[in-house]
Amino acid sequence: MTISTEDGIVAAVAEAVQSREPILVQGNGTKSGMMRPVQAARTISTAALSGITLYAPKELILSARAGTPLPEIEAALAEAGQYMIAEPPDLSALLGSTGKPQTLGGIIATNLSGPRRVAWGAMRDHVLGIRAVTGRAEVIRSGGRVLKNVTGLDLCKLLTGSHGTLGIITEITLKVLPAPEATGTLVLPGLDAVAAVAALSNALGSPYSVSGAAWLPAEAVATIPALAELRQSAALIRIEEFAPSVAYRIARLRDQFAVAGALTLDTETSRTVWRDVRDAQPLAARPEDAVWRVSVRPSAGPSVLAALRPHGVGGFLDWGGGLVWLAGPADTATHLAVEAAAQAVKGTWTLLRAPDALRGAVRVIPDEPAALARISRQVKAALDPANILNPGRLYAGA
Repeated sequence: MTISTEDGIVAAVAEAVQSREPILVQGNGTKSGMMRPVQAARTISTAALSGITLYAPKELILSARAGTPLPEIEAALAEAGQYMIAEPPDLSALLGSTGKPQTLGGIIATNLSGPRRVAWGAMRDHVLGIRAVTGRAEVIRSGGRVLKNVTGLDLCKLLTGSHGTLGIITEITLKVLPAPEATGTLVLPGLDAVAAVAALSNALGSPYSVSGAAWLPAEAVATIPALAELRQSAALIRIEEFAPSVAYRIARLRDQFAVAGALTLDTETSRTVWRDVRDAQPLAARPEDAVWRVSVRPSAGPSVLAALRPHGVGGFLDWGGGLVWLAGPADTATHLAVEAAAQAVKGTWTLLRAPDALRGAVRVIPDEPAALARISRQVKAALDPANILNPGRLYAGA
């Protein structure tokens, strides 16, 4: 069921509550392969609930309905020389959902953030306001169109990343920023994961405002056309700003690390390379593999990769080592190995892509601690007492 108005969504949810029929909530369905599969009697799509409702470039804010295609928003921002701060990835190729563009609502519901998260925070940190329809068929509104302190429950942060389990997001207001004039990338070739993370940490701790820090092993480098001729691993350090400032800071970092064969990528090449990193392009070539994202302290990223290598799992590091992208056999034993590797360093995991049977049989994200799980159940009961919105999306039976 594709609905083009908020009132229509309210009516559809009310009908589902009356009949106690669970709802699959989605936009264009580009992320339907994420998390656990949902068994639902009906589907509500927000894809037709589309359009930018407010854009004030001077105030650095944009409001749009949930079904607005992300390319439409990015085009409007680019025309005014601005961009989305969190650099949300386009995982269409990775998830096998090419054809339709992802929507703003899908990005907010999944809280997906790209390489710039290491400098500017997650997607939820830039959401100023949200409108949504709860599982009670009630419209709620949180935040607004200005940045201000929040008292009480911050529903913007609560709904961002809730995967449609607490409400059907209908409209979002975002803070945006001026786009950088230039981008440069320092490439440090030949470093192993441990040495690369040490270099990335030093760069992030420097006064040079690094906005991207990733490490790719040789096999991942080979999948990125702009880097393929390296034929070895590469640590990537990104700087974004005015052109003279970018050149100066890249030169200072290059002198600081003094790695043989270091090279600098220009603006166009840098943006292409970081788009591939953002979209996990190195993992898209093997669609039969399962894909995980593991979040750890940056120094633990290399140990996660090393622990999983014997299981046929490979990947690369983003966020200075704090985000480990992984791909490997889509079976329970491998998934349990990923869980164990993450837990060994007090990290968390997300099973991002796998066959429905595997996603329905394992923990796609870690269980919450008992106290937090109790609060989550109370919030769910308050917003969706009949448990009809994406039931079981995050946890079995929840």
